[in-house]
Amino acid sequence: MSALEVDGITVRFAGVTALDGVSFTVAPRAIHAVIGPNGAGKSTLFNVLSGAYRPARGSVRFRDVDLTHRAPYEITALGVARTFQNIALSGAATVEENLVLGRHHLTRAGFTGTALRLPHVRREERRHRARVREIADFLGLTEVLHAPAGRLPYGDQKRVEVARALCVEPELLLLDEPAAGMNAHESALMAHLIRDIRDALGIPILLVEHDMGLVMGIADRITVLDFGVRIADGTPDEVRRDPAVQRAYLGTEGES
Repeated sequence: MSALEVDGITVRFAGVTALDGVSFTVAPRAIHAVIGPNGAGKSTLFNVLSGAYRPARGSVRFRDVDLTHRAPYEITALGVARTFQNIALSGAATVEENLVLGRHHLTRAGFTGTALRLPHVRREERRHRARVREIADFLGLTEVLHAPAGRLPYGDQKRVEVARALCVEPELLLLDEPAAGMNAHESALMAHLIRDIRDALGIPILLVEHDMGLVMGIADRITVLDFGVRIADGTPDEVRRDPAVQRAYLGTEGES
């Protein structure tokens, strides 16, 4: 069984092929990493999975639902949440306000009810804020809930982004370089956090990451891209030993 099936995805931009027939599957409850050098097509792949790009060929299926031609908001509503390589928080808003935004698609109150602050609207808001506090506690953010997100240390802001994605109540979590810009200590904390999310929620996690120590330490399976083509797919040990991967990304053993 697989939670996510990527089948033959091809993406072209003005005659340049960014992805060329890329296929792989993500198993339920797996931490699956996509790696490759800069320009390999990793970000393009994530934009296809989240609905920002539409492929020229191929398909994406999540739990037997075709995502290929769905809009981003439809994919989010189906339980797919993502973070971004560059922090995309509202810096002036509090951490709590940023997390509440992640639950927007779950809100049932209409414009009139919200404007009039009707009782059912207030009850729904209390439920959402209670869930936000639970998620913040899980990620160790309780003490900064009322702080402006933009004033937090970089590592904390990255955790807020993950927390906002969890506020979507995802069935599949896409993490775009969650450890980018972090020091070794922060990266280790992020690795533990990713494992904790998978273990606690039982959901598959697909991540793009350049930190090879993090990837090799937590991934169940790794897909390797180079110039838009899949050159390897396997366990960390299999990928580590693959000559094509060593040449393209890890560096061939014995090279100076």
